[in-house]
Amino acid sequence: MTTRRSILQSTSAGFGWLAFNALHQQWASAAAPPKTINPLAPKAPHFAAKAKRVIFMFMQGGPSHLDTFDYKPELVKAQEAKAAKYMGTAFDFKPRGKSGLMISDAFPELSKHADDLCILNGMQTRTNAHQMATVALHIGSETFVRPSMGAWVVYGLGSEAEDLPGFVTINPVADTGGAMNYGSAFLPASFQGTRLSTTGGGVPDLSNGRLSDAQQRMQIEFIQKANRRLLAGDPGNPELEGIIQSYELAYKMQTSVPDVLDLDKEPAHIRELYGLDNGDTERFGTQCLMARRLAEKGVRFIQLTSTGWDHHQQLREGITRQAGSIDKPIAGLIADLKQRDMLKDTLILWGGEFGRGSSYDNELYNGRGHNGRGYTMWMAGGGVKGGFAYGSTNEMGDTAETGIITTHDLHATVLHLLGINHERLTYRYSGRNFRLTDVHGEVAKDIIA
Repeated sequence: MTTRRSILQSTSAGFGWLAFNALHQQWASAAAPPKTINPLAPKAPHFAAKAKRVIFMFMQGGPSHLDTFDYKPELVKAQEAKAAKYMGTAFDFKPRGKSGLMISDAFPELSKHADDLCILNGMQTRTNAHQMATVALHIGSETFVRPSMGAWVVYGLGSEAEDLPGFVTINPVADTGGAMNYGSAFLPASFQGTRLSTTGGGVPDLSNGRLSDAQQRMQIEFIQKANRRLLAGDPGNPELEGIIQSYELAYKMQTSVPDVLDLDKEPAHIRELYGLDNGDTERFGTQCLMARRLAEKGVRFIQLTSTGWDHHQQLREGITRQAGSIDKPIAGLIADLKQRDMLKDTLILWGGEFGRGSSYDNELYNGRGHNGRGYTMWMAGGGVKGGFAYGSTNEMGDTAETGIITTHDLHATVLHLLGINHERLTYRYSGRNFRLTDVHGEVAKDIIA
């Protein structure tokens, strides 16, 4: 019997086009085994959804809420009084928009969209370690390998993109969790994130320089028939089903991905809106414009990454640099989604793995240390209240006191906005049902419009 290993090895090693063609003709004349069900096909939500898709902007390193979205005048007074080495805010805060949300001068462009933002000032996570907090934010557990949030979303809802992955991650971090942050763990491989890059054409090794399109189609049909024969003898094998679907999707992506990622097709005013022609904003602006184009094509979960937010020293200079690189692109994305009538059903989620402390991490270097007891994330679109601040930290800004949202609560809320009951979205593995929120999670219903 032909084994899966022999099928994959013979294809990858290349056994000669004439021999391959002869085998293809022989197999084509045989009765075709039944086709598999596409695991990425769209699925109905548990109830009416507010959002159809998610764009998650991960700020790696832990941005300081105290200098961006959580206004603490008492912290400034404490610094002036030289009390316990408190570090005052590095930027001035002002009321923004009709709602009067307090946002610092670090985000002048995003501040113009204050009435679209739902600022979550009562965030909490259980650890101050980068690795554990990052992994927890992405997969819901600090200590075990689990499917990522994006994988769970696509498992629950499928995707409306026929020739693109359901879950895409752009420029993901290589450390602090790496592939685990967008992996599928024990879920079928079809639901894991596909890595894209803002350089090098987006996807490595996408084109085939040895075979024509017709030859590749013949090759993929041969491989698919071989693998379906194997699947007929082992029904429901998630590895085989994942291989079958990934081969077919990879073939389609050779055409679809270059087209979607061809940003040169965008008019000059759109490129300017995202800051693509400015060296400071080009990298993240490219991610944001890629996200909009992927969202238009029906991709369910899109993750963007901005690194360099771990400001133990020179905090003001660091935030000025990092915020400056993302401020205009994010504002451009919000404006672009609004003008295309897409913001209402696109949930934007922004934040890092934790926040920063209220005291100097090292007074000599003007930085803040890690703080998971209280920090800020924000949402926009996708059914959340705009121009709304939810939750609060204490006067010094280092501990959440009201409107507390834990990592599990955040995941439960994201799923709820997508029409998914987080307690019902389960997968049977190793003798029990698992879910993204484990045995925890409360939906933050007060932020829902």
